[in-house]
Amino acid sequence: MTIDPARRLWAIGEPFHALTYFADESRTAYTEAGLRGFWAGYFAGRAAPLGPVGPALVTATFGSFAPDFVARRVPEVWTTTPPADALAARLAGVDAAARRALPDWLGSPEAQEAATLARRGAEAVDVLGRPLAAANTDVPWPVEPHLMLWQALTTLREHRGDGHLAALLQQDLLGLPALVLTAAAGTTSADWLQKARGWSPGRWAACAEELTGRGLLADGALTADGVALRAAVEADTDRLAQGPWTALGQAGCDRLAELLAPVRQAVVAAGEWPAHNPIGVPEPA
Repeated sequence: MTIDPARRLWAIGEPFHALTYFADESRTAYTEAGLRGFWAGYFAGRAAPLGPVGPALVTATFGSFAPDFVARRVPEVWTTTPPADALAARLAGVDAAARRALPDWLGSPEAQEAATLARRGAEAVDVLGRPLAAANTDVPWPVEPHLMLWQALTTLREHRGDGHLAALLQQDLLGLPALVLTAAAGTTSADWLQKARGWSPGRWAACAEELTGRGLLADGALTADGVALRAAVEADTDRLAQGPWTALGQAGCDRLAELLAPVRQAVVAAGEWPAHNPIGVPEPA
């Protein structure tokens, strides 16, 4: 199966981006910056490019968390760790994690080339209607190639995510409905998603009943219409993510994929990519 270039680059690059969430070094860096617990680091690190925002904006831009789950962390995280400190912590954590997982790659010509290509793509993102991507384009570029690469992949990832929320909104699936359909598809368990996104069993069940009424679920499983609608959302997400990759060109995309493949393998081998992470993408072709 031929994978869409935007999807392929996302799948290959996502584990390196995700060091900021799952690497021990990242958790340590957030803790040292005053952010206690996984979710404090997650929300502060990811939202920091937006500034000291409140829970409503974080809920809206992240798109899958229960509002009360967000409100238990935001804006409290800014009382201990201003956005500038959270940005510094997320870079420090990624830096330390990359030095452990990729010691022979850092400073290599391949790292510099990958950073240059990814930055070219990130600088071509369209920011209208893309709040998280736009906020990340305002973050100063790190000097070190591996950190420049991380910032570029993060910007591209958030650009794709912004488009994904737009695709879900168009189909009236934004938020909890998308998670319920994801669980029904078998991508990630309902129990894990409820816990990780803060949704109560009661609200989950009510949403599943609504989706059943829409003909997208039957006895908790996806109907043919549900399968088709999820496929349409993913196709629209790929379409909306094409801009920066088109700007990079086919040769640039192929070369970046080639350069990122060993990075992805090293991060996964180092154990920084949890099997339960609901990324929902195929293995890179």
